[in-house]
Amino acid sequence: MKFLAIIPARYASVRFPGKPLADIGGKTMIQRVYERSRTVFDHVYVATDDNRISSAVEGFGGKVIMTSPDHKNGTSRALEAMYKIEEIKGKKAEIVINIQGDEPFIEPQQLKELIACFESEKTQIATLAKRFAHGEDIFCPNTPKVVMGRDGTALYFSRSPIPYVRDSEREEWVSRTPFFGHVGLYGYKRDILIKVVSLKPTTLEMAENLEQLRWLENGIKITVAETGFTSHSIDTPFDIELLKSKGVI
Repeated sequence: MKFLAIIPARYASVRFPGKPLADIGGKTMIQRVYERSRTVFDHVYVATDDNRISSAVEGFGGKVIMTSPDHKNGTSRALEAMYKIEEIKGKKAEIVINIQGDEPFIEPQQLKELIACFESEKTQIATLAKRFAHGEDIFCPNTPKVVMGRDGTALYFSRSPIPYVRDSEREEWVSRTPFFGHVGLYGYKRDILIKVVSLKPTTLEMAENLEQLRWLENGIKITVAETGFTSHSIDTPFDIELLKSKGVI
């Protein structure tokens, strides 16, 4: 398999229990993510530890892999799912795409932008970033930011706005330099996915609560492609109502 797309999904969300099964315009959230992913990838699986989610996926004709309930994040769940899928298919994946299960309106083009990063043999991990427009809140800690080097790889991720624009009022920062919000979509070469799951938490990761800093601290390169599409992640029931008010749903 050249590409294997995995959508980690758990039921026991603290802020939104049962989130993958939430109704989004007549379909469950997980169904919307799955169907959009299938327009790009031949091999798509939902990885879950909950029978309710498994039944829902099978109900709309999707493929699902049951995983351990002990995973601390979607990355390790994706790795377990990868091993199980490879055993079923009798062949290994070259690149694993980890798709967020709480973005029901993910654009297929974003997935293609991620795929394009792997045209370079040097790419170890790939992700996306979107440039902040004037008027958007670069100071919200819920939206991680990223800065990149000239080679297109990430230098740092932060919940604070980066870079700091010296000698300028905050409302002028976006006009002085580009700011990029991180889009939480990842692609990994198989060996790199195995490696990152084996790494222990690091100081920067624990300070910012951003898993990708663990990878950077261990010298792993993260290629960042710019996307023009806005992500609509859903963390709470309020987010659904907000998207309805904006006409997204």
